[in-house]
Amino acid sequence: MNKQLKDKLANLPKTPGVYFHKNSEGETIYIGKAAVLNNRVRQYFQKSRTRDPKTEALVAEIHDLDWIQTDSEIDALFLEAEMVRRYLPRYNIMLRDDKSLLYVRVNIKSDHPTVTFTRRPLDDGAEYFGPYIQGYSVRKALRLLRRVFPYAVTEKEASMGSKLYEQIGLDPGISSGKTSIDQYRRNLKNLMSYLRGNRVAAAKAIEKDMKEAANNQEFEKAAMLRNKLLEMKALKKQIIFSDREFMDISKDKGLQGLADLLGIKIPKRIEGFDISHMVGTDNVASMVVFTNGIPNKTAYRKFKMKIKGNNDFAHMNEALTRRLRPKNVKSWGLPDLVVIDGGKGQLSASIEARDKAKFRIPMIGLAKREEEIVIYKRDDAVKIDLKLANKLDGIVNESEDFYMIELPKNNDIVKLLQRIRDESHRFAVSYHSVLKSARQTVSWLDEIPGVGPSTKKKLIKSFGSSRGVTQARKEELTKVVGSKKAEIILQYRRLNKKLE
Repeated sequence: MNKQLKDKLANLPKTPGVYFHKNSEGETIYIGKAAVLNNRVRQYFQKSRTRDPKTEALVAEIHDLDWIQTDSEIDALFLEAEMVRRYLPRYNIMLRDDKSLLYVRVNIKSDHPTVTFTRRPLDDGAEYFGPYIQGYSVRKALRLLRRVFPYAVTEKEASMGSKLYEQIGLDPGISSGKTSIDQYRRNLKNLMSYLRGNRVAAAKAIEKDMKEAANNQEFEKAAMLRNKLLEMKALKKQIIFSDREFMDISKDKGLQGLADLLGIKIPKRIEGFDISHMVGTDNVASMVVFTNGIPNKTAYRKFKMKIKGNNDFAHMNEALTRRLRPKNVKSWGLPDLVVIDGGKGQLSASIEARDKAKFRIPMIGLAKREEEIVIYKRDDAVKIDLKLANKLDGIVNESEDFYMIELPKNNDIVKLLQRIRDESHRFAVSYHSVLKSARQTVSWLDEIPGVGPSTKKKLIKSFGSSRGVTQARKEELTKVVGSKKAEIILQYRRLNKKLE
């Protein structure tokens, strides 16, 4: 054990937190959480007969360590999961048991929303959080959060209610009328915001509801919301990064390395942009936001493209032009760095929009094929350090106007940029899919005056499809939507014989 490591072990705090084991090259090889950092980290260097060969190999490779203190063990739990997802340390992958990986599933769009756990996330429209390495700890954390954000765990419970859980404040009480479905969904959104690390936003939402209830003289409801705020404060949940409280982001090697490479300050707010379309239709752009290297999903934005056709360069220019409009700059602020999913053309189009808006924001591209970092040579917002790129074993290629830097795939800078790029791509594709699905479900019912989305939903549910509505008799339509709307539909059918 070297002197530097001995000194750090002697100065470990007796608080909860997340620790980072590093090898002699500074690579993070393992990330873990601890209720007491001083106790947990020291255990690695105590002789033990029960350690398996992989753990022995990890300990033999530890050359340095770092840590981040948190307010509570629950904070450490969520921070550990986020850090492992970002860095993918090889010993976390080697030592983990796939059976222990757990996700929190919130099917908020369901008629009977529930919060459950699963080991197999599906593309079923539900929101998933995770994976988490220690299932027991996650379940315990959710039990604590349920006191603040009551939720149902089964559809039966959500629809029929559980008097016991309702009485002790853990079930929302949908069937009894204690909570409306809209109120319940709003409560779940606060829980989801909390799991993403937005404790302050969740607290503000509860505080807003509390003040509104007080103004409406609903004092019992206001008192209940006040108690929720007190419980939140008692739990001391400042999840993930907090500049003021427990995150020194200079410890983040991805952010620090990116700042050094580009010659900029450590980027606290990074925005990633991507374009998605299907043969020039349903064109959309996504904007994802990473705050201190962590996804800030409440700040994500999406743009439905006004420019038609298959032209990624024009679409990227449009997206950045709209992003940098004065009203959006006022509402969202400005990023410290913009990452474009694409190469020279997409980056050039983005810089053109930025320069036209007269801002000095560092912009880079990440080309998919070789994962090259693309930098415009004459961009005075970036001062590329080519010596550092070479020191990092990077391959530097250049054209007349651009540098293309290919760093090793296991470099922390590359991992961070890939995560931003992948998230912007996922968000763009999800919005594109929504538009595509909506377009494919357009029917003749959408053209009838007085027939809105809810009426259309009733008709489709009752008759199976829009075609089924064309075969429905007057009395059948009247039973579903009433005589007035039934007559409107029949009149439209008579005027459009081809529907029959």
